[in-house]
Amino acid sequence: MTTSTFLPADIRGMLPPLVTPFTPDEAIDEAAFRLQIRYMIGQGVHGLVVGGSAGEGFTLSQDELRRLTAIAAEEIGDRVPLLAGIIADSTREAIARARAVADLGVCALQVTPAHYIFRTDDESMLAHFRDIAAAVGLPVLIYNVIPWNYLSPTLLVRIIEGVPGVVGVKQSAGDLRLLSDLVVSAGAKGRILGAIDALVYPCLAVGAHGMVSQILTALPGPCVRMWNLIEAGRHAEALELHQRMGRVWNAINGDNRVAVTKFTLSLQGVPTGRTRRPLAAPSEAQMAGVRAVINLVLPDLDLRATA
Repeated sequence: MTTSTFLPADIRGMLPPLVTPFTPDEAIDEAAFRLQIRYMIGQGVHGLVVGGSAGEGFTLSQDELRRLTAIAAEEIGDRVPLLAGIIADSTREAIARARAVADLGVCALQVTPAHYIFRTDDESMLAHFRDIAAAVGLPVLIYNVIPWNYLSPTLLVRIIEGVPGVVGVKQSAGDLRLLSDLVVSAGAKGRILGAIDALVYPCLAVGAHGMVSQILTALPGPCVRMWNLIEAGRHAEALELHQRMGRVWNAINGDNRVAVTKFTLSLQGVPTGRTRRPLAAPSEAQMAGVRAVINLVLPDLDLRATA
């Protein structure tokens, strides 16, 4: 068994969720996945997430999640923290998937609430995360992303305070006020990460410890640069960069944004493959929209966007 050298307090900064490259027949392209990890590390990211929403973790089998996590751990070594996404519709399945990666040097698990149709009451949701953390023995970061099973800041603070092993929240709702409330009420007790793609700078400005969102995957270099600017107190420059990045995100955003994120990353010379059906591939109009804006607003990236 390999254990992580990183602690929950090390989960900070820009942590892109890795996309999963699939071949035309929807098998995992392991060579392309390794190249993506090396590219991200080369861009200076502060951590990586495997098997999340951007990684189409909802389509992965337990064996596939384990294999991707093992590859990521091998490529990363002890350079940055590795988080594993756990997307499951029952406590039992979440525990099984978490156990499948528990021996691979994962720093923490990024766990969603159960998400198929039904809303879970507060006591059952608390028990869900308590049972996962107790069964696996790894730190748990709650991935608060399911619209109809959305966890309030009050409940999130209660879980962080009352459940050993739950170390923080990845807050994905688009309401910056909710993120700010969570930072104020729980920021000293756990890691609060933003996941609002269109609001990277505001998330960090209100005190989030870092970001895990698709725009980091699409534009890792600029996102790391923004973090460095904020760390240096150069907020005006960080805000200006945020505004330029927002124009790229507007071209990416849509129901199939995972596919368009993959396309945007591919323009940087990183092979990303197709998405798994039924998620639609990027349209010609979407690809043209990204190409039209990316070099215009981020000319210093030296992207291959004219290819």
